[in-house]
Amino acid sequence: MTTDKNRFQWAKVLDISGAHMLHDVYSAFFAPLVPLLMEKLGLTYFLVGSLQVIQRIASLFNPFIGLMVDKKELRYFIILTPAITAVTMSMIGMAHNYFELALLLFVMGWSAAFFHVPGPVLIKRVSGERTGLGMSFYMVAGELARSIGPIIIVSAVSWWGLEGTYRLIPAGLIASLILFFRLRKLKHLEVKRKAMPIGIKQLLLELRGFYLVLTGYTFARGLMKALLITFLPTYLTSQGETLWYAAYTLAILQFSGAVGSFFAGGISDKIGRRNMLIIIALITPVLMLFFVITEGWVNMLVLILIGLFMFGSGPVLLALVQDLGSDRPSFTNGVFMTISFAFGALATLLVGMMADAYSLESMFIVSPIFALIAVPFAFMLKKPQTK
Repeated sequence: MTTDKNRFQWAKVLDISGAHMLHDVYSAFFAPLVPLLMEKLGLTYFLVGSLQVIQRIASLFNPFIGLMVDKKELRYFIILTPAITAVTMSMIGMAHNYFELALLLFVMGWSAAFFHVPGPVLIKRVSGERTGLGMSFYMVAGELARSIGPIIIVSAVSWWGLEGTYRLIPAGLIASLILFFRLRKLKHLEVKRKAMPIGIKQLLLELRGFYLVLTGYTFARGLMKALLITFLPTYLTSQGETLWYAAYTLAILQFSGAVGSFFAGGISDKIGRRNMLIIIALITPVLMLFFVITEGWVNMLVLILIGLFMFGSGPVLLALVQDLGSDRPSFTNGVFMTISFAFGALATLLVGMMADAYSLESMFIVSPIFALIAVPFAFMLKKPQTK
């Protein structure tokens, strides 16, 4: 007999994924506006990178957030945080200086942390024995949001100007209210906690090798990912393209990432998480090299392929962490999110520093070399045996 515990619950998976999409539509507003914000506020590439660090400061506290939400009803975090993100990100065009912009991104970072730590845990609970597929839906929603977000924010700028983007706030609040009525029935998913048989220190000691390998893999790929997510619109506009073209190109990259995320998780259920990550780590640097040396429609085709493979690692890594089967699922996911966001921010800061010292174009040329560093870490990634 199939029970809710091992059955893939489509409606609940789609509801949680919908919340992810709402949240990440608004969180995707920053990158397309970087060229305009650099011009308005006199920002350097390094300062842009530092803003990403400020936004992700909250990620350093993800394990503690995980400990807290392990004891709370997770649905409240999924319902409230999209509204907070909608308000802060709709106001970034109104910032008059670097510090105001940094404050908005700082608040948004905490909102994102309180959303992304419990999100995969809830997906795990409603995916039954098909965790990879559930994570794929969850990640697809996020990648689709990041393909829609740039178009929405650039359209808003064209209609109302950079300082008029606050008009997008009501849509986010209404959507979050709808989520309340959709997700409040998730209450019965909150499981009664038993006494934890393992302490945090012991758990971290058992998983230290796994997390160290995960850190190396994440940082090596983060350098190339930072270039494409944060600096692609700036790179294209510096090459003479319009902001609209840059926004659409970023949207195409994110959309192809959504497709890759959809298939990668399900495939990893069949061929194994480690094998999937090895394939992604080997192919992505080659595609990035072709992106740098090609032009025209071939260049766009290569960018689409990059999105398919680069973002495909997301649901696989989330599923790998959830496969640990820990009694502290939000904590273990929080540690992973800390690694992912913190080292992703560090990679963005490093890219910004090197772009100021040399050029943004040179960073695109050398990025495949950095991405190759992820290959040996991919071979070492596997589910650890925990007691």
